[in-house]
Amino acid sequence: MITIKTPEEIELMAEAGQLLAKVMRQLKETVKPGLTTQQLDELAEELIISYQARPAFKGYQGFPATLCTSINEQIVHGIPSQRQLVEGDILSLDIGLIYRDFYADMAVTLPIGPVSKEAQRLIQTTKKALRKAIARVKSGKTIGDVSFAVQKHVQADGFQVVRELCGHGVGRQLHEKPDVPNFGYPNKGPLLKEGMVIAIEPMAVLGQPGIEQGPDGFSYQTADKSLSAHFENTVAVTKEGPRILTE
Repeated sequence: MITIKTPEEIELMAEAGQLLAKVMRQLKETVKPGLTTQQLDELAEELIISYQARPAFKGYQGFPATLCTSINEQIVHGIPSQRQLVEGDILSLDIGLIYRDFYADMAVTLPIGPVSKEAQRLIQTTKKALRKAIARVKSGKTIGDVSFAVQKHVQADGFQVVRELCGHGVGRQLHEKPDVPNFGYPNKGPLLKEGMVIAIEPMAVLGQPGIEQGPDGFSYQTADKSLSAHFENTVAVTKEGPRILTE
């Protein structure tokens, strides 16, 4: 069942989202070559707790960390470790928190120092696909409209979308209905209604779209080991149109 949030609940979710955006901004400012993803995870947890919130991912379905750190061919759910970031890597940070019983969820992909032109273009394309999808978040549109916006932009730029993983509704649970795929058809799927809140998360790859489970048992990576980028925002459907809660 798709839950409709009251205006008061959306305001609470906006508070959660603003806190999460502050955490993400501080993480982005910290990222540099030589840093380990474990150090980023420790900082993320410390920041979330300092804002009187709780990590959303830690312990969720057994996930052992606060932050998902996915490097290069890893798409999502990479576990932080003692691996050091090096120039030329691209790093996806995916993070969520719980504040006053509501979840917020967001992700960005960052270049570590200078990266290849193709890597930079992949990052920019995925980021822009998220913006184009958010623009479709209006009452009376459909999930298919949102999904198609991602697919159309990514493929027009010569990349592929990940089909096996998707965005989702969000609220008092981290993952709620509806699913929000990164491919689809206009005017298809659940109707968007005022009060719905969804996490839209384009995932694009440089090579072929096939994926496989990573050796850590949590991450997913490209089967051909090509680069992947991932962006995500939590967005509410309002009378005025899309409202990005995680900014």
